[in-house]
Amino acid sequence: MKTFALILATLTVGFIGLMAQRRTAVPVKPSDRVLVDFRVTRKTDQTKIPLATQQGVLSQVFMKYLSDDSKCVSNFEPSGDDFLKSARDAGQIVPSIVDVATGSFTEAGKAETAYVISVSECNASHAEAYGSKRVAIFAGQQLVADMDVDYKSSIVLKTDLDADGVNELLMASGDMAQGTITEMAALMDFQNGRVRVLEDLGTVNEDSCASEIPGSTVRAALISAAEAGPGKMPKLRIDNYEMSCRRGSRWRFISTGKLG
Repeated sequence: MKTFALILATLTVGFIGLMAQRRTAVPVKPSDRVLVDFRVTRKTDQTKIPLATQQGVLSQVFMKYLSDDSKCVSNFEPSGDDFLKSARDAGQIVPSIVDVATGSFTEAGKAETAYVISVSECNASHAEAYGSKRVAIFAGQQLVADMDVDYKSSIVLKTDLDADGVNELLMASGDMAQGTITEMAALMDFQNGRVRVLEDLGTVNEDSCASEIPGSTVRAALISAAEAGPGKMPKLRIDNYEMSCRRGSRWRFISTGKLG
């Protein structure tokens, strides 16, 4: 289960990146700053987290967990309607750290590390994204925040768009179904012990080429932000592009606003 989720994440970035070789002019204002261009391949962080660090993080976030999914109880019965919560409460999880960033996430000037954790609840289904995702924030060895991030599994960009000294994270999640790869993203912050979605960007990548359906395309977003000044969060702009799956195709601008 955990292996499939890792393969899915790799395919999501790699396949979209393969199709995103040709670019066109960006229709943003000269004063706008491009934050992320989802048409191009993103380099994934290959930083390896030492085993002792992983164990230290996971043992503070979870009271009990499994080290291998072969130890999952195959006939686990949830205690309520929320299967994932029941699995977490019972320790029927095989968590792992899948991304990390350093910055000041809960308070200006504070040196912190944000770990993205794939909880991997035992027997979680595709409909449940094979398990929930969390962000755990540490100041040194101390856990200062632990929050569910609605299946967001990767950090695309660390920002401080309102220049208040506290970092936001632009995070993404991915899915693959019937030959279509979809990536969704949101800008989030983590102050006052809770996660807050500053802007839901919706679908930022949609690649149906593997479905081999006639007329399949790749659609991707370019995210930019206008200058807003200290203490003011700028509105993000989403410009969308489309490209045919045919070899040699070029991107063409199609719309501004959420793809979906």
